[in-house]
Amino acid sequence: MSQKAEKPTLSGTRLKTRKRDEKEKYDPTAFRDSIIAGLNTCGGDLEQVSRYLDKEGSKLDYRRYAEVLFDILFAGGILAPGGFITESADTGKPARSDICVFRWEGDLEQLKNFYEVFYKLIRRYKYLEKAFEDDLKKILLFQKGFSEEEREKLAKITGIILANGLCTPRILSSLFEDHLVKEGISLEFSAVMFSTWLKEKDINSICFALKKQQLDNRLMEMFPLNKRNLEQFTTFFRERGLGVIADMQTAQVASKAKKEAVKYLADMIKEESSDADMTDYVTELIDKQGMSETEVTLSIWTSVMASVEWNKKEDLVAEQALKHLRQYCPLLKATARSPKAELALMLKVQEFCYENMNFLKSFQKIIMLLYQSDVVTEDVILKWYKDGHSAKGKSVFLEQMKKFVEWLQNAEEESDEEEDDKEED
Repeated sequence: MSQKAEKPTLSGTRLKTRKRDEKEKYDPTAFRDSIIAGLNTCGGDLEQVSRYLDKEGSKLDYRRYAEVLFDILFAGGILAPGGFITESADTGKPARSDICVFRWEGDLEQLKNFYEVFYKLIRRYKYLEKAFEDDLKKILLFQKGFSEEEREKLAKITGIILANGLCTPRILSSLFEDHLVKEGISLEFSAVMFSTWLKEKDINSICFALKKQQLDNRLMEMFPLNKRNLEQFTTFFRERGLGVIADMQTAQVASKAKKEAVKYLADMIKEESSDADMTDYVTELIDKQGMSETEVTLSIWTSVMASVEWNKKEDLVAEQALKHLRQYCPLLKATARSPKAELALMLKVQEFCYENMNFLKSFQKIIMLLYQSDVVTEDVILKWYKDGHSAKGKSVFLEQMKKFVEWLQNAEEESDEEEDDKEED
């Protein structure tokens, strides 16, 4: 019988050598020491730093040790939980490079130069993008362990990074952690960061970026619970010269309140609350909660039209719509108090009839009902007909309204003639 070949084994010396090689290859401290040593040869020249990092990427395992790499570039060494630099086994002291954000000059132009190191590195090694964002998010969590000067530099370069889109505002969710909020660290950081960001981009760009990450409605969480209100928010940011941030939050709170109000109104309509209750509520929205007549009027229309399952037959839907709308005309009358609100309502009706083809022939009948119920006036109807209409279904709706408009114009002329006769008498 043939015997199985024995599996070759490594000699003791070769096994030790392989283990040592693997340790050097996969040991983060070895990676750290190699990077720090290389950075120290650059003499504080950031161009040389970028060239060094570009070259070493083909030799060192950036993919595996991305977190270590960015810890070094931000803080100078490997960050332990709590924000402390880990010590060197040889010296017993923190192993740290001076080529890092925390030890760089803190003025904006110098930090912009350091930003270029990150930008060039990530542009060269695209796979580092996510690791960069994850590490910065982690570093923001460790701020309690940093000095005030280090936190300020971190806030400034974060503002530069966000302004240039090198990572997303997702990192800012770290600022909502209790240990940072209670110490006031989150607020101080955000003030410096927003100030820097605003030097690079306008408030609309910032608002869009925050909204995209669903952070625009969470900024209040940077305040302790007992101070988490709009007054405290606006006072803090206005005192820091950041009125636009205060205004952004005010608008966000108002928008949220409006959405809640519109939802509540829709529920009232769906549940067929009493006319008196609904009228009181919409009046309060305008007079006390600051919503415009137009906003409330259009919200009523949208809610009213969404509360019914419409007949799919064109000849029957008009009758159904008029019957349904008639009971809500007093509510619309209570809110459409100005020509601007009335015209906006007409345009909304036009848009609805255009987008819902079953209603295409119902436009004139709906407007007639609104006119007879004193929701829209003849002046607004004439304005809409002349030049206030939109392009949606324009020719169809103008043709529908033609006879009605002629009747209004004739009635107006007859009224003028009667007034003239009275003056002559």
